[in-house]
Amino acid sequence: MSEKVLIVEDEPALLETLAYNLTRQGYTIDTATDGISALEIARQTQPDLIVLDIMLPGLDGIEVCRILRQEMNVPILMLTARDDEIDRIIGLEMGADDYITKPFSMRELMARVKAHLRRVRLIRQEAESQPESITKEILRFNNLSLDLTRREVILDGKPLAVKPKEYDLLLFLAQHQGKVLPRGMILQNVWGWNYVGGSRTVDVHVRWLREKIEDNPADPKRIVTVRSAGYRFEG
Repeated sequence: MSEKVLIVEDEPALLETLAYNLTRQGYTIDTATDGISALEIARQTQPDLIVLDIMLPGLDGIEVCRILRQEMNVPILMLTARDDEIDRIIGLEMGADDYITKPFSMRELMARVKAHLRRVRLIRQEAESQPESITKEILRFNNLSLDLTRREVILDGKPLAVKPKEYDLLLFLAQHQGKVLPRGMILQNVWGWNYVGGSRTVDVHVRWLREKIEDNPADPKRIVTVRSAGYRFEG
């Protein structure tokens, strides 16, 4: 069964071009031209990836992203005509996984789509290959645990609602407990070499994690900022 991609774009020519190129790659394509339709189609089809324009009639792409992120963990690649860091940060804060600015190279977009779908495929394969009786792999840090088999973060015995990239970031930090990790290293290992966003992406996701796992996010004890160096996970 081919992977499903939902394209949400209100420019007819670009929508047609994206659909044509993704179909040629073997993906099953659904399309929407406004935010309301995007939500309805995503809920019905449960796509493996969403390519989402920010500027849409009705609900804009940022609001669509926010709503979808509350309902599903599908990777979201946002498109925008504005090369504005504010747009990028807002998109990331709403839960987007990646961001590309128009005009863009179709080759670059296809590479990013393939990379995100490859990650989804690997995660599913790992989950399916685990026998029912397997002993869980769990990292424990006092009242905080990471269940590597289920990709869950557990605090005080209760699962936390974390986004996929939040989990990946926390896992990378936890696997290097006590070490200072530069933002560039974190970006490369969590987001990948192809990611073009800046280190601000790391800061945003660290802030989100602190709000969920720290007793006092304003005075963090678990994820510590090391001035001019990066972050250190204390556990």
